[in-house]
Amino acid sequence: MQRILLAALLCLHIPAFAGGMGGKPLSPAAEVGKHLFFDKHLSGSGQMACSTCHDPNHAYGPPNDLPVQPGGPRLTDHGVRAVPSLRYQEFTPAYSDMLDNPDGISRPGPGGGLTLDGRAATLATQASIPLLAANEMANHDAADVVRKIEQSDYAALFRAAFGSDIFNSPPHAFAKAGEALQAFQMEDTSFHPFTSKYDRLASNKIGGTLTPEEQRGFAVFANPDKGNCFACHYNGPGLGGSSGLFTDFTYSAIGVPRNPEIPANEHKSYHDMGICSRVDHPLPDSAHYCGMFKTPSLRNVSTRRVFFHNGRFKTLHDVIRFYNTRDTNPELWYPVVHGVPQKFNDLPTQYHANIDTQMPLDGRARGSAPPMTEQEMEDLEAFLNTLTDEDQLQAAEERPATSLRTMRSVLCRLHPALPIALMLIHPLSDGLVFGLSVLVDRVDHVLQTVTSHDPIPIREGAPDSADSTSDTLTHSARRRDLDALVWCRFVEEG
Repeated sequence: MQRILLAALLCLHIPAFAGGMGGKPLSPAAEVGKHLFFDKHLSGSGQMACSTCHDPNHAYGPPNDLPVQPGGPRLTDHGVRAVPSLRYQEFTPAYSDMLDNPDGISRPGPGGGLTLDGRAATLATQASIPLLAANEMANHDAADVVRKIEQSDYAALFRAAFGSDIFNSPPHAFAKAGEALQAFQMEDTSFHPFTSKYDRLASNKIGGTLTPEEQRGFAVFANPDKGNCFACHYNGPGLGGSSGLFTDFTYSAIGVPRNPEIPANEHKSYHDMGICSRVDHPLPDSAHYCGMFKTPSLRNVSTRRVFFHNGRFKTLHDVIRFYNTRDTNPELWYPVVHGVPQKFNDLPTQYHANIDTQMPLDGRARGSAPPMTEQEMEDLEAFLNTLTDEDQLQAAEERPATSLRTMRSVLCRLHPALPIALMLIHPLSDGLVFGLSVLVDRVDHVLQTVTSHDPIPIREGAPDSADSTSDTLTHSARRRDLDALVWCRFVEEG
């Protein structure tokens, strides 16, 4: 029966871009987009490019485990959401409150759009958002971006692609910059390589044979009484000629715990409510959308170091266990006040009715048996590992030694300026760095223990009467610690 199920699922997937584009040269617009994507001068700080947060060596996702990335004119501001991957985005349809589900069975509902709340209809529109956001690339306006492009060493390419007089109209030139970034993402095969083990399996190619553990995990993935991942992370024929994207573009509210590492969450009144935070979905008419975020593709999911819209989880291992035990063991994930887990503590109570109740998040009683066994969760993770593209496996092997990253982390937690000194020392004194790395390896397990827990003791869910008198950290001290935490993780990657 298991073999029949796997065969049926595989028949749903015909890999798009089979064989890639054969090294076809980029169009002039896409070539310009490539320059734009890696240009740090297009930021207010001069230190941030699109590729800073969307790193090609990390599947065009974040290169670290920060829940939000530093930005702004001095890299001292912070975003409010985790950075998504830009891979496999080209088939995403524009947002609709009633988008047809590609599975052909589920009822129409909110779906599509770029960004985690779907506010951008195209890749070109999405690209303009960080360029102008004050807490990201922090340009003053579109004209500021165009001025920097005009002064760049690829200005001639820009003119060749869009006309010799393109810079005479900054609004038009800014729109063309967005189109160039879109063309780069559409044409460059690194944004959609389809080179994972799963793709070789689906194409019946050498190297695509699943291990017994991976086969069992695939079955758990599709089993509606177990993982039920297939319900949202659909891998069959999709919209716009797509296939095997492992998303149906829909939205759901799953009640991810509040993340105290996000500076905006210092304010207890602040909540990121997904779709209903959009200006075109105001309250109260859009209350039924509050807490809903877009279902991401699961391709390259095992390479990520931060998960969900708020980056609350750092490992795929924990994500799977959250899905499995959110309801049966909520005390593992949420603050407990007077013996009661404060479930869904990042969504105001009046919107809790929006929480998804599909398996495995079916609202079963606390203390009951979860849907998946420990072995089934391990098998599921093994299958998800098969969705990693070949270049990401190679990039993982080529990354700096863990000891050096850990050393930077230890030093930064002693004083935020120390990693800078390390970066200056490293090329000058390999012997000293080696000696320090040996020492750091010995304390690595201590660091991992510390960083695996919430670093800031914010009393989520505590009664209001206990707030000001019993908090051990002042608002300013808490903000200082959060800033240091973000900076330290940012420099760990060197």
